[in-house]
Amino acid sequence: MYFDLQKVLPTQEHDYDRAKELKAFDDTKAGVKGLVDGGVVTIPRISFIQPEDIRSAKLDDHVDSFQVPVIDLRDLNLDPAAHTEIVDKIRYASEKWGFFQVINNGIGQDVLNKVIAGVHRFHEQPKEVKMKFYSRENEKKVRFNSNFDLYKSKAANWRDTLFCVMAPNPPPPQEYPVACREILIEYSEHVQSLGQILFGLLSEALGLNPSHLTDMGCMEGHGFLCHYYPACPEPDRTIGHAKHCDPDFLTILLQDQIGGLQVLHEDHWIDIPPLEGALIVNIGDLLQLISNDKFRKR
Repeated sequence: MYFDLQKVLPTQEHDYDRAKELKAFDDTKAGVKGLVDGGVVTIPRISFIQPEDIRSAKLDDHVDSFQVPVIDLRDLNLDPAAHTEIVDKIRYASEKWGFFQVINNGIGQDVLNKVIAGVHRFHEQPKEVKMKFYSRENEKKVRFNSNFDLYKSKAANWRDTLFCVMAPNPPPPQEYPVACREILIEYSEHVQSLGQILFGLLSEALGLNPSHLTDMGCMEGHGFLCHYYPACPEPDRTIGHAKHCDPDFLTILLQDQIGGLQVLHEDHWIDIPPLEGALIVNIGDLLQLISNDKFRKR
């Protein structure tokens, strides 16, 4: 089923009522993917055209001399000297970058591939299946929508998202979408284990007992934001994700092989090319706060 774009999007300048058009788009419960499936060939004015300063910022020259730190956890528990070196690398990355990648992180590439495939399966289902999960109610532990701040931001991102609470009080398993239910539950267990390791290393990097951040409650919960970026007819006029910091302690990010992720470092946007088996770790607002700005979000 497709919805009539002419009934959703403004056709003339004098017809434009942003609030009304945003509501019409939201009411389709189809997200950005719905626009693509409906045959849109230009970016709708309703919200997706980003301000010029934001669009030009992402075109900053790439700086080849910068590379987000890659930290190998292979020998973490095998060699005391290697353990100390890993802590030092995490300290440097957390202070200077706010980002780092971890390889040999205990999660197999087959699991990571299944996570990406499962998220794609969900988002590529017919609208009628996905709309059952469409909601802007924060109380819902499983919800699908397009841009959580759709009605507040100056311009929306070209992105749809499935959000799932995974811990400490997850919903009954049957509430997760069938398309990705099993792999998200499995991946959640892996992420919990990796999080335990990372918070221990971050605690040591702060000169504290390895259990310090966990004892403070930093590990008490986690959720998944499963983003999907449909093919865009005018990619030079919008972006998939605006510049932002994460309002949490830590973000563990799984990137697919398409790439496009960038981080801001020394006033330059730096690419993070996909790296097989790697997960990207991002210092959040709360970790910067409780570390008294020793660790810096980016």
